Amino acid sequence: MPEPQQPHEHTQEHTSVRPLTDADVTVAVDTLARAFADYPFTRHVIAADGHQERIRRFQELALTRIGMVYGRVWVADAGRAVAVWTTPDRDPSPAFAELGAQLGELAGDRADAFESAEQAVAPHRPKEPVWFLSTVAVAPEAQGRGLGRAVLVPGIEAAERAGHAAFLETSSARNVAFYESLGFTVTADVPLPDGGPRTWCMRRDPRR
Repeated sequence: MPEPQQPHEHTQEHTSVRPLTDADVTVAVDTLARAFADYPFTRHVIAADGHQERIRRFQELALTRIGMVYGRVWVADAGRAVAVWTTPDRDPSPAFAELGAQLGELAGDRADAFESAEQAVAPHRPKEPVWFLSTVAVAPEAQGRGLGRAVLVPGIEAAERAGHAAFLETSSARNVAFYESLGFTVTADVPLPDGGPRTWCMRRDPRR
């Protein structure tokens, strides 16, 4: 699934972060779709034809069929910030298998690039159970308020309490320092094949 989008953090303000509810889904999907409109990874692996609608559907699947069923999702500002994790508690592999055909259709003429990108990154993913950050975004109009950091902290803390590492992948150089400030360390720096963007794998081990 797509890597996290740059949360564009500048200042921190008090905000209420809570688990996603069904009432948040529409706004959360809209947030994800807009934030990923020009993201390097999704530009590389999702067809340009009808790109925005493909991205919207792609993120909707990530949220409703993966995160909400097999993981944990937190929102802030009524869904204008959203973080989607998979956790060691449930294996999402059956969902990915079930969604394979739909994801292939959404990739369109970039399906081969999508597959080669997955093959390039897969060897660098943890073999043991981890909290995996599937996707995260902050709506453009809500950026600069610390919402990206705020919406990520509950998942990071939950992984810490459970004694599991947290893992993510990002294709934006600007993301790396942001995630390092949250305790993540770069574990791999992967130039994706077929002219794809540079992608960083990052991990945060529990500190206890």
